[in-house]
Amino acid sequence: MAVEVVINYWAVLVATIAAQVIGFLWYGPLFGKLWIKLSGFTDLDMAKAREKGMAKSYILNFIASLVTAYVLAHFVDYVAAATFGAAFQLAFWLWLGFIVPVMLGIVIWEGKPARLYILNIVHYLISLVVMSVILALWI
Repeated sequence: MAVEVVINYWAVLVATIAAQVIGFLWYGPLFGKLWIKLSGFTDLDMAKAREKGMAKSYILNFIASLVTAYVLAHFVDYVAAATFGAAFQLAFWLWLGFIVPVMLGIVIWEGKPARLYILNIVHYLISLVVMSVILALWI
């Protein structure tokens, strides 16, 4: 039996944009230099990336955030999250159950520093919380 899900597409779009802004700030002025260092990129790597153009990367990232917001909207509806607390709790458990363990692979298998892992997972926690709150509180 299928469950009817009510999706507010404007809220999905705003949540997507919010995630993009958070990512821009997080990996830009707030922690951009640290992320570059921990990721093992050189100034030459960054110059090549800028020269190549970043439009495709930004578009793909926007689409990925849009998918995340759309799927998260389903969960918001499934659990009837309609308060800040419920939205926060939903985002936290999804983050803890899916993002935290999956992202651990960058440390275990790719040999990246644990600090990079922490930097990335905290970004995802903040993004998921903000997205979830937007989706839950948008009436």
